[in-house]
Amino acid sequence: MALNALGRHIALVGFMGAGKSTLVLPLAERLGRAGYDLDENATETIRAVGMEQFRAQEMQRTLFSLEGSTPSVFALGGGAVTTPEICDELARSAFTLLLDVDVETAWQRAQGSDRPLAQDESEFRRLYEERRALYRDVADGSATDLDGAVLAAAGVIHEPGALDRLGELVPGTGPVALVADTTVLELYGERARAALGDRLVATHELPSGEHAKQLEVVERLWSELTLDRTGTIVALGGGALTDTAGFAAATYLRGVPWVSVPTTLVGQVDAGIGGKTAIDIPEGKNLVGAFHWPARVVLDEHLLESLPERERRQGLAELIKTQLLAGDELDVRGAAAYKSALCLRDPHDRGVRNWLNLGHTFAHGLEAAADFDLPHGEAVALGLLAALKLSGRDDAPVREALDPQPVAVDRERAWQALLRDKKRTGDAINLVLLGPDGPYVEPRPADEVRAALDTLIS
Repeated sequence: MALNALGRHIALVGFMGAGKSTLVLPLAERLGRAGYDLDENATETIRAVGMEQFRAQEMQRTLFSLEGSTPSVFALGGGAVTTPEICDELARSAFTLLLDVDVETAWQRAQGSDRPLAQDESEFRRLYEERRALYRDVADGSATDLDGAVLAAAGVIHEPGALDRLGELVPGTGPVALVADTTVLELYGERARAALGDRLVATHELPSGEHAKQLEVVERLWSELTLDRTGTIVALGGGALTDTAGFAAATYLRGVPWVSVPTTLVGQVDAGIGGKTAIDIPEGKNLVGAFHWPARVVLDEHLLESLPERERRQGLAELIKTQLLAGDELDVRGAAAYKSALCLRDPHDRGVRNWLNLGHTFAHGLEAAADFDLPHGEAVALGLLAALKLSGRDDAPVREALDPQPVAVDRERAWQALLRDKKRTGDAINLVLLGPDGPYVEPRPADEVRAALDTLIS
């Protein structure tokens, strides 16, 4: 079973009327891939050559498409899963996404069309029941809309109450080590342990907040872990916790699977998604890390109900950042889907994924100058002010929602930390800015960037 669509085609399967042809091109566009409807001329072909010959042609066309080396998005015909050779190739080369539809909706959409298999309602319903198991057997994930398709392709489960199904949602059958911070263990540790059941072999407690992202904390975790390579680390906590546990997973035994279960708004809309893991060093934030895509991300919005107001505001800064990038109002699910799409397009942060750093170059400098005692969301809010100013954009959305105030840190220390940020190129600083057509990355002169940074310091 494929866990995500990294390096794999996405194949949309489902019954007539599920929306495969409608979704294939928007999904391909979101993911920066080519999209093809392999069932586009099915009705004409069936009438011209008959069903048996159509199935033979469908198999040839589908296998040829799936054997291509460039990951693409394909909408398959409703009956393609009845051909064993196609099912075998899907398992080998694709992330197969079931667009789920109930039979009533499917018939409502298909009746009155010229589809040969949608002329008789009783036969239509019989065929639906016949194929249901085939779709389930071949599918790696399921969705009903575009955001859901993106999330599924990224291995993200968005489901209120999902914490109590954690044992089912952690892939594999091997042992599990639960890593959580002190605060979260008190709130949700018992439920998480109960959900993981017999697979749980150890629980590891880390400090809360940015204090978790220290080398000595990771060293202690490495020494305590007893998993073999069949094991999985489950990271339950905020963005700092998932950063640290994910980094430990990337490096322990040269890499073991991990599952991200973010419990904060920052984590659910940003930090827990996409596989960027890191710890801090005195010279700067996130300067030591690895790309290690989670085997699964579990987003349970019920976990946000226990957030203190200040913590909620930290996440709101990241949510507003994502809304600015998308040019649209987004909820948690929509923001998670936006980030997931960029990460699938650019898993190693060499292109469009850079957009997610809007405001962060400034924020990381401020955080380092504050010895990481400045909450990340407050630093991001300030960084957004600077990025919007340099973009020539109105900063009212940030000021009205977050009211960020300048911070008392050493200016030179903040500047030196900013210069060590990963976005630097020579004497220029690469910044994410917003233009009329959306986000872009542009090198700006150091003196201009420093002047913008100084406005954020009291």
